[in-house]
Amino acid sequence: MQIVAIIPARYESSRFPGKPLAEIEGKSMIQRVYEQVSQLRTLTEVVVATDDERIRDHVVQAGGKALMTSSAHRSGTERCAEAVEKLGFYPDIVVNVQGDEPFIEPVHLEQVISCFDIPDTQIATLVKKIDTAETLHNPNIPKVVFDQQYRARYFSRSIIPYLRDVHQGYWLQHHTFYKHIGIYAYRTQVLLQIVQLPAGQLETAEKLEQLRWLEHGYGIQLAVTEHENMAVDTPEDLEALLLQIRKRS
Repeated sequence: MQIVAIIPARYESSRFPGKPLAEIEGKSMIQRVYEQVSQLRTLTEVVVATDDERIRDHVVQAGGKALMTSSAHRSGTERCAEAVEKLGFYPDIVVNVQGDEPFIEPVHLEQVISCFDIPDTQIATLVKKIDTAETLHNPNIPKVVFDQQYRARYFSRSIIPYLRDVHQGYWLQHHTFYKHIGIYAYRTQVLLQIVQLPAGQLETAEKLEQLRWLEHGYGIQLAVTEHENMAVDTPEDLEALLLQIRKRS
């Protein structure tokens, strides 16, 4: 089975311009992501998909592989789809790795890929148990509910499910809630299909692209991880991450 990891990376970000090239303890963020992902030997190839020559040149100079893609893409999923078309071959599975998680665990990749041991898996992603009230009430951290076969039923910025007869201060003591960790994997033919779908009402309301896929009838298989992710969305996030690193050293 051929499995390709694609790391979408764009330079222009409203919250953090130039984020992929931000330095973290002597290495750029994108280089750290690339090196972490490359630890997984079951991958056929690891590629950065970018719309900026500075990022492409930096990755190549660091010994990696990068492809130029359009600046018009609205999501990492769309960028991955274009990159697949430029690979020169069609892999069985494409893993979409966030370019702002410099310490992503290879086990995250292993877990999301393992979802395809289930023959009818179309799309896969990860969830993690929510441990703090801060995370539970943060609308920037999507929550997810799923069935007994770990197939996603809904993602929301709101807290789901709502515990009707319990005061919100005690919800974590009465129910196990899960947050979404934004690493995706797709069968290649499914990836090329979902980027052609129009946005639906659910995605428009919540601003979560995975709701488009659910609304159009695609299945999303979940794996539960116990490993935390550390995404960097803003310069403040980066400062907090650097502070954690210094405390550990």
